[in-house]
Amino acid sequence: QVRLVESGGGSVKAGGSLRLACVASGTFVTLKSMAWYRQAPGKMRELVAAINYDGTTYGDSVKGRFSMTRDNAKNTAYLQMGGLTPEDTAVYYCKAEVVSMDVAWTRTTERELWGQGTQVTVTS
Repeated sequence: QVRLVESGGGSVKAGGSLRLACVASGTFVTLKSMAWYRQAPGKMRELVAAINYDGTTYGDSVKGRFSMTRDNAKNTAYLQMGGLTPEDTAVYYCKAEVVSMDVAWTRTTERELWGQGTQVTVTS
């Protein structure tokens, strides 16, 4: 019942910027860590950025260009991307660790969820 939905992808020229959003909907107690990953055809899925209790981390390839933020009131994570290059072309996925409560409220469960992805294409 909990879903992650990414949005904001599209086509942009090199040097441009783009802002992605990931919205969590449904019933849950809280979102723990959230992260952005990306995967290009024939390439391994790689970490772009992540936010957990300890702060924010970035993949080496995007440091200084991308910024990840969270709006907990809106259950939303954002990825602000600047200085885009064709190497940034990929499907971008949102991941979240979701804490849910059972119906008797006797225990919590944790589940890792992935969104469906949003395509980002950077042209030269």
